[in-house]
Parts: sequence; C-alpha cells; structure tokens
Amino acid sequence: MKNSTQVSYFTFGAYFDIGLFKYLMFLILMCFYALIICANVLLIVVICVNRSLHEPMYLFLVSLFVNELYGSTGLFPFLLVQILSDIHTVSAPFCFLQIFCVYTYAAVQFHNLAIMSYDRYLAICYPLEYHTRMTSNKVAVLIALTWLLPFVGVCVTISLSVPLQLCGNIINTVYCDNYSIVKLACSETKVNNIYGLFHTCLLVFGPLSLILYTYMRILKVCFSGSKQTRQKAVSTCTPHLASTINFFFGSFFQILQSRFNMSSVPVMLRNVLSLYFLTCQPLFNPLMYGLQMTKIRSLCKSLIFGSNNILGLVNIFTVIFGLIILNLFSYMRILKVCFSGSRQTRQKALSTCTPHLLSLLNFSFGAFFEIIQSRFNMNYLPNMLRIFLSLYWITCQPLINPLLYGLKMSKIRIVCRHLLFGGER
Repeated sequence: MKNSTQVSYFTFGAYFDIGLFKYLMFLILMCFYALIICANVLLIVVICVNRSLHEPMYLFLVSLFVNELYGSTGLFPFLLVQILSDIHTVSAPFCFLQIFCVYTYAAVQFHNLAIMSYDRYLAICYPLEYHTRMTSNKVAVLIALTWLLPFVGVCVTISLSVPLQLCGNIINTVYCDNYSIVKLACSETKVNNIYGLFHTCLLVFGPLSLILYTYMRILKVCFSGSKQTRQKAVSTCTPHLASTINFFFGSFFQILQSRFNMSSVPVMLRNVLSLYFLTCQPLFNPLMYGLQMTKIRSLCKSLIFGSNNILGLVNIFTVIFGLIILNLFSYMRILKVCFSGSRQTRQKALSTCTPHLLSLLNFSFGAFFEIIQSRFNMNYLPNMLRIFLSLYWITCQPLINPLLYGLKMSKIRIVCRHLLFGGER
C-alpha cells in the first residue's frame, strides 16, 4: 500500500502559464461575474416587487435565479484568485466547501428545472384546475424540497470523502471536484463509488424522466388543442427547454470528465467545457427568461426605457457596476496575498478589511432598497416599514461606521480608550 496521509491542501494541475494574458482573463471573468449578479438580481427584484408576477411560474423562476447567484458565487471569486495566483493551491476545508457549493448548485438546478416542467404541464394540460392543484402552500413545499433534498444528498457525499486517507494532493481540474479527490484515496472507496453513482443517476435521471414525461403530455395537448394553447406552450416552454438542454449538455460533459480519462482532449477545451455549466448557465437563464417571457420583458422594458428612466438607470448601473468591479478586483488581490502570505499578513488583512466589508454590506443593503422603492410600486408594504427602510442607509450608516472602525481598528481603539479612560496607551 502506498503511503497515505490526511492532506492539508490540494494543488490544481489543470492551470498553465498564459503570461500577461492572465490579467485580461481576470478582467473578462470579473466583468462576466458582475453581469451575472446584475442580470439575476434585476429579474429577482422585478418579480418580487410586481404583484402581478406573484404566480407559481415566476416564484419558481426566483428560486432558479437565486440558485444562479449561489452557484456563480461558489465558483467565480475562487477562480479569479487562482487566475492571478502563481501557485494554484487551496486548503482542504475550503476545497470541500467549494465542492458543497458547486454540487448543491447543480442538484438544485436539476430539481428546479424538473419542478418548472411539472408546473408548465399543469398550466397547459389542466388550465381550469391549475390554481387548485398548484396552491401557494404546494409552491412553498416544492421550493423547500428543491433546496433541502440536494443539500442533504451532497452532505452525505462530502461526509464520505472527508475521512479518506489520500496518497496525493494533485487534482487535474480548475476547481475542486469530489471524484477527483476520491481517485487520490489509498483506502477503500467502494462505498464512495456506489453512493456517488447512485446519487448521480438519481439526480440526473429522476428530473430528466419527469421533464420528458411532462413534455410528452404537453406535446399531446398541443397537437390536439387550439392555436391559443400552442402559442401559450411555445411562449412559456421555449426558455425552459433551452435552459434545460443547455444545462444538461454542460453537466453531461462534467460527469464524463470526472468519471473517465479525458487526457486525449486538449487541456484548454477540457477547462472550458468543465466550466461551461457553471459560467454560462447563470447568465443564459436570466437572458432567456428576460427576453422570452412577455410579462417580464414588458416590465423590464418599461423600467429601462420608460419616460425619464434611461439616463437615471445608466447612471445607477454605471456607478454600481463600476463599484462592484473595483471591490471585486481589490478583494481578489487581497485574497491572493492572504493565500500566499504569512499568518501575520492574514491577521492584518482580517483586522483592516472586516470593518470595510461590514460597512459595505450594510450600506449596499440600505441603498439597494432605496433604489427599488424609488423605481417600483411598494404600496403593498406597511407604510412604517417603507419609511424605516428608506431612512436606514441615511440614519444608521453614519453611526455604524464610527462604531465599526472604532471597535475593530486597534490603533483607533487604543487612542480612544486612552482619551476616555486615561492611563497608559
């Protein structure tokens, strides 16, 4: 038996030197990530603040867009750090955290697509009974199960992989992958392999069977139904079908790459295809649904191109987009230094960046609500709550900042303590 050990970090073998082009790649991916955030957040806000869109189909879309934000956040910050780094390593706990995020994203995506096909099946095949069959309680239960079941399944996967004794620490991917770690094990992995295959098959073929069944029934109704029925099916099912095919294609290659030897495929092509379902799907979905769904498209159009809106929105998005890129770039560089630096460097970064991050998040929350309230009709919210939230960023931020920096910055805290209580510094 080979020498085994509990490794503390993993090295990625799929990265290669591209010279100064890494800064161009970093900029492209950072802009891509910022665009994903803006597109998904825009549609989530449009659906949430317009009561006419508070229907099962649109609520399932909100779950889908939230999952896109979750999945892209599990990959992009990590990927950006690795692109700038000269040594492509990651600590074992952080690697398993990324596996959890990526795998739960994929599992939730499969479940979301299956539930959405079931919703379209009820709406088209049973239009008169739709609202009695798809009640608000049933919608809440389906969305909860869409998120809960994948989290439980992935937790089992990771709990089987963490205790493994490994004979190496090099994984030939650009991000953490569970089966790549299992293949490094010196100990028995029969349980991991059986459960991994069972979970993967259940995860893929379960939703796929439901999607195929529902679309067979929808096609049957369309062929025997009226022209209006066919138009409704086309308008609501086209983006879902396109999203499903796109995601299954990306996932299919990733499953093949993790289970089989793909060394005959060029490294660059392998990297692009392994990243495809994690990078393109989060932008593909909001674009497809935003352009194809009539109600969403008309509301977005009125928001963006309505009277006196264009200049204001251009200004808002320019400011927000610019700040997102600047903050992402700054913190990616900081994370790079922290990963490759000493413990003292990490402590310094933590002590000086924590108050800034908390202040940024607090201010962004207040400003975000104020922008939404100024652009959308929020009359269904209690008047007191609207007033409180609109005043939050102007009243609380001026107090939170001095408290945060006064308590967290050691030099300021020491001087303030000396000023207030006297004694030696």
